[in-house]
Amino acid sequence: MSVLLVISSVFAVLAGLVHVYIFFLESVAWTSPRVRRIFGIASETEAQATRSLAFNQGFYNLFLAIGALLGVVLVLAGNTASGWTLVVFSTASMLGAAVVLVGTGRRYLNSAFVQGSFPLIALLFAFLGSTFGV
Repeated sequence: MSVLLVISSVFAVLAGLVHVYIFFLESVAWTSPRVRRIFGIASETEAQATRSLAFNQGFYNLFLAIGALLGVVLVLAGNTASGWTLVVFSTASMLGAAVVLVGTGRRYLNSAFVQGSFPLIALLFAFLGSTFGV
């Protein structure tokens, strides 16, 4: 595997780990004071009212993480076509979600940056690696 594709794989794993963490925040720890501060949830009542939505959204993030991580595992196991398909689809979906988040307001810029940086880098290096093969 080329150096560029190795870099892409590393960033896909990092993107997956970030999304596992987001899953934990949204689906497991949503009502805790720390998580309420992170997401700007003003009260316990608001956290309870949005809990089922956050729970669902957390699993969406977990499934994207699984796709990216499983894709890298498949690539390392030699199943490159299926592996890269999963890596690209998962990281492109992560990046797309970050772009949508930016579109919802400037207050979400930092969150979108955290959510979308590693997927963007993974996609960039996957493209460069598949194009130039260095």
